[in-house]
Amino acid sequence: MWIYDNEIASIAGSFADGDIVLVHDFDGYPLGRGFINRHSKIRIRLMTRNAAQEIDRDFIRMRVQNAWNYRKKTVDTGSCRLIFGEADFLPGIVIDKFSDVLVVESLALGIDRLKETIVEALKEVLAEDGVIIRGVYERSDAKVREQEGMERCKGFLGEPFDTNVLIEENGVKYMVDVVNGQKTGFFLDQKYNRQSIRRLCPGARVLDCFTHTGSFALNAGAAGAAEVLGVDASQTGVEQAELNARLNGLEDRVKFVCRDVFELLPELEEKGETFDLVILDPPAFTKSRSSVKNAVKGYREINLRAMKLVKDGGFLATCSCSHFMTYELFTQTIRQAAQNVHKRLRQVEFRTQAPDHPILWAADESYYLKFYIFQVCDEK
Repeated sequence: MWIYDNEIASIAGSFADGDIVLVHDFDGYPLGRGFINRHSKIRIRLMTRNAAQEIDRDFIRMRVQNAWNYRKKTVDTGSCRLIFGEADFLPGIVIDKFSDVLVVESLALGIDRLKETIVEALKEVLAEDGVIIRGVYERSDAKVREQEGMERCKGFLGEPFDTNVLIEENGVKYMVDVVNGQKTGFFLDQKYNRQSIRRLCPGARVLDCFTHTGSFALNAGAAGAAEVLGVDASQTGVEQAELNARLNGLEDRVKFVCRDVFELLPELEEKGETFDLVILDPPAFTKSRSSVKNAVKGYREINLRAMKLVKDGGFLATCSCSHFMTYELFTQTIRQAAQNVHKRLRQVEFRTQAPDHPILWAADESYYLKFYIFQVCDEK
């Protein structure tokens, strides 16, 4: 789907950055059509392998319809990712649906020119199934836009609306702030991973690290946990999590604290605290190959500390959302952490991102989320 700057032998004809171009291989065989940007190392992002295909409104409508049809068959569509860039063959754009609101993140110049056409086609396709969208907000404020020679931006696409959106996922209510929340406002990719921890929670004491707006913690509370502590370094995130706890009537059993997880875990260990279930859902410690080594140290440290806090026979749920922290490297890092603290791990299950974030085997970057559940036992 991507053609890098150092893979191009020659360019012929006139065009502007963002235009659709035809790509041939070294002996003239047509590889497909995509949009070009000389400001980006990803020089061309392919949109179709059919060299005769026009990239017009009908083409966009077809791509959008296919994406919606796929989600209707694979996920709860109340709130879900409708468009996942390359994995839906619309490279460089992400569109999330939170109840009746769409949030758009456009990250490439060529797709940015098409975003309004994509949004309108999506609204039409949804309306045909009786799903009416009341507002669209753009969150194209990621730093990666600067690598495309584009300015970061955010704001309404169309008429203004109330941007605090109430959603429900796995029976848990959340207030999503699409303007100020991280990324598009809420992390939908962990939907079924959050559900998977529920059977471990009845009567349990649970520690949820990097809780963000409280999603794992609230699933634990809703599943019958006796006591849940959610930890996050963002005061805004903690306040949102506390609001979400009140929305679900869980504020008596699910508490939140604003702390640095790396500082808090050793303190809890020193106090002799233990938990039936510890959850680690950290942000991506690396967003490039150059910083993977430091990321490994971070993942090893938090997993090592978490294992020490798990009661003998208790459980650890741990994940990485970095594409560059590969499955093999993440698995090796967890193994090293267990060896360092003399713990035996029994794998309960391994999961990835929810199906509305499909993994396209022709696009490695679409596979990023790794999620393990282990039983943690003392070596005896």
